[in-house]
Amino acid sequence: MGLNGRDVTVVGGGVAGLAAARALALRGARVTVLEQAPAISEVGAGLQVSPNGGRVIEALGLGEAFRAASGESAAVVLRDAAGRRVLRMPLAGRGRFALVHRADLIAVLERGAREAGVTIELGARVEAVTLGERGATVRMADGGELRPALLVGADGLHSRVRPELVGEARPRFTGQVAWRALIPCPEGVAAEAQVFMGPGRHLVAYPLRGGTLLNIVAVEERAEWAEEGWHNAGDPEEMRAAFRAFGGPVREWLGAVERCMLWGLFRHPVAGRWHAPGVAILGDAAHPTLPFLAQGACMALEDAWTLAALLDARADDAALAAYQAARRPRTRRIVEAATANARNYHLRGARAAVAHAALRAADRLAPGAVLGRFDWLYGHDVTA
Repeated sequence: MGLNGRDVTVVGGGVAGLAAARALALRGARVTVLEQAPAISEVGAGLQVSPNGGRVIEALGLGEAFRAASGESAAVVLRDAAGRRVLRMPLAGRGRFALVHRADLIAVLERGAREAGVTIELGARVEAVTLGERGATVRMADGGELRPALLVGADGLHSRVRPELVGEARPRFTGQVAWRALIPCPEGVAAEAQVFMGPGRHLVAYPLRGGTLLNIVAVEERAEWAEEGWHNAGDPEEMRAAFRAFGGPVREWLGAVERCMLWGLFRHPVAGRWHAPGVAILGDAAHPTLPFLAQGACMALEDAWTLAALLDARADDAALAAYQAARRPRTRRIVEAATANARNYHLRGARAAVAHAALRAADRLAPGAVLGRFDWLYGHDVTA
């Protein structure tokens, strides 16, 4: 029982892996992170970290560094495709909703992991994972083999660890693709997340890095398949054409896009099994989600804290079973809520008119009530 002196190998140096590495190391584990990239880095993306994720960062002792690296969102504002306000949901009193460049969050977590004594091996690509009765064998691309006391799979959508637990996934294309871009932030853009909703598409924008950058994520429905993955180059002219019917500031923003990325959105099942003797998965390896509730990073942070806390308190088998029991129902609920959000943003015709009228009424009478439906999400504290 307990983590003091235990050898743990974490596969993946993203948000999930680095957060888990620090959480485990702070409780006494000897942690090694295997990251296949030649450097810990992430470019060209913004993140929203809601209070449930922020509480984990605070509990990891990284709150001050994270606050310095991120901004705070004052509200979520829903607008129609013409740019007219439909509903403004103020965030005051609900905890800190952070707006952060993914690279800046990664940098905070990497420094935190190294300061906790974590060893990070770069250029370390896992070729295969084999499960046994007493743990896992990890075969590396350079021919080496590892047999860690505990293997944590934080290796994302294309995990080498997850298929050994649940078999190969068969994700389903949602009929949606997402564009993402960063532009210099125009003057006067408020520190809030704005969502522009149109028939079959929506666009989200918010400022980063002290208002110097504007993060744009734009989702459209289309019949043709686009490759899954975050790093496929898109065509700015195609992005502008897809949202040419949008008004307000959107045209100006898209006119400033010089480089964009495009990825297909796929629905993955939440893993039915998250652990085996000496092995556990977390983050996107366990529960990939669509990006319509801004919870991918937050779920990974919650997973990391929960896994470390339970491993420190119980024997391994009981801890891993308790970890899955604690996390799987919540992550399934979040994934389902994110999927529902996509439908709500893309309404057409009479359904859109009725829905927007109801939201405008809420805007006048009780703007906090709509966000209150997600108190179960944002108010949760896995560190309590």
